[in-house]
Amino acid sequence: MGWAALGRRAGGGGRFSPILSLSLASLASSLILVVLCLLTSAITLATFIKAEDIFEEGKSDKEILDNLLLSTRYDKRLLPPVQGTLTVNVSVLLLSLASPDESSLKYEVEFLLQQQWYDPRLRYSNRSRYEFLNAIHHHNDIWLPDTYFIMHGDFKDPLIPVHFALRIYRNGTVNYLMRRHLILSCQGRLNIFPFDDPLCSFAIESISYEQTAITYVWKNDEDTLRKSPSLTTLNAYLIQNQTITCPIKASWRGNYSCLKVDLIFTRDRAFYFTTVFIPGVILVTSSFITFWLEWNAVPARVMIGVTTMLNFFTTSNGFRSTLPVVSNLTAMNVWDGVCMCFIYASLLEFVCVNYVGRKRPLHNVVYRPGENPVTQRLPAVLNRIGIILASPLGDKKREPGGSQAPGSGAGPNEIVTCTNCGPNPCTHAANNGCAAEQVRKKEPPHPIRVAKTIDVIARILFPAAYAIFLAFFFIHYKSVS
Repeated sequence: MGWAALGRRAGGGGRFSPILSLSLASLASSLILVVLCLLTSAITLATFIKAEDIFEEGKSDKEILDNLLLSTRYDKRLLPPVQGTLTVNVSVLLLSLASPDESSLKYEVEFLLQQQWYDPRLRYSNRSRYEFLNAIHHHNDIWLPDTYFIMHGDFKDPLIPVHFALRIYRNGTVNYLMRRHLILSCQGRLNIFPFDDPLCSFAIESISYEQTAITYVWKNDEDTLRKSPSLTTLNAYLIQNQTITCPIKASWRGNYSCLKVDLIFTRDRAFYFTTVFIPGVILVTSSFITFWLEWNAVPARVMIGVTTMLNFFTTSNGFRSTLPVVSNLTAMNVWDGVCMCFIYASLLEFVCVNYVGRKRPLHNVVYRPGENPVTQRLPAVLNRIGIILASPLGDKKREPGGSQAPGSGAGPNEIVTCTNCGPNPCTHAANNGCAAEQVRKKEPPHPIRVAKTIDVIARILFPAAYAIFLAFFFIHYKSVS
């Protein structure tokens, strides 16, 4: 009975054997999954512990960077995975400025360009004793902005390892610093040279990433460049600088982020005054010395005129060889042309004086060397304003009774000048009312007297005209600049 019941139970239990088998299989699968999870956790923990061990104290920059830059976790061909647009902070530190090249309008500028951005892939543990990692030898393994310089001349030095620095901070911030030596092509107003202030500019932007991917901004929104403390003692030509965002019209490509640096220089005015303007004034005024020499001092006047002209040609040509060659009229051309005209005019004045002085006098007029051509005309000038003066030197003596002999020294139809016709002198025939008057001949001026008069006028006219030119030249171009 018991065996039968057991058989029946066994036979009835046969119906439950698939369920039991399924339960055992599920239990085995669960155990296997648990074991796999434990193994995975152990492997992950081991890897994490190993990674943390890399950043423990005593590890070098190389070991940390080798782990950070593993090809399985870092790809320099990809942009840093940041939300939105990658921001690159830029700053410039001026180191030195070379002297300007006047003939080519170029300046040499040396500066440090700093770029800073965030790359989360390069974060490392705070347990490390390094505040930053020196990644100069991993320069080719790290993603860097493809910054391109535009609106400039040439690079004087190549970019070599000693000219840049690369640092990676704990939070993933990358600081890239490089030294650049540019030869800038400047824009100057050559029509007012040398009173212009040249503008030298250069700009930076990404060569391949548009503005939606990379945005360049000036670090701390600085409006001017930072300058080295020794910069003021090295060069005195820079008067102003500014850092701006490239205007759309002036940018190379409108859909790319661009930053611009403007350097405004001034020319050394003292250099031009000491080498051009003051020597020019001395040479021009030296040519005016001939007006105070005798009209017939041919060797002295010729030597002064020719010497000043040759010296001015030599000085201006020697300086002009270093100036930029342009087709428009510049202030230096105006200066050279006007100064040369004054020197040449003084030489022509001597030629005219010498020619007039050598002419044969009319009516055999005798020149009195003691007479002054200016004081000789003074009585007539004073008579015109109503002042009666004594008779000029050389008049005929009056007869007793206060009258002159009629017709003495003058023909009946000869034109004479009367001094007592009223406030103004008059001229008429000698036999027409002047018989009882004080008369004298109206003699034609002697050529020597005319020559000396020309010299006297030139002594006043030439310096006054040159002084007016100097005032107009410097005031005009200074106001334009």
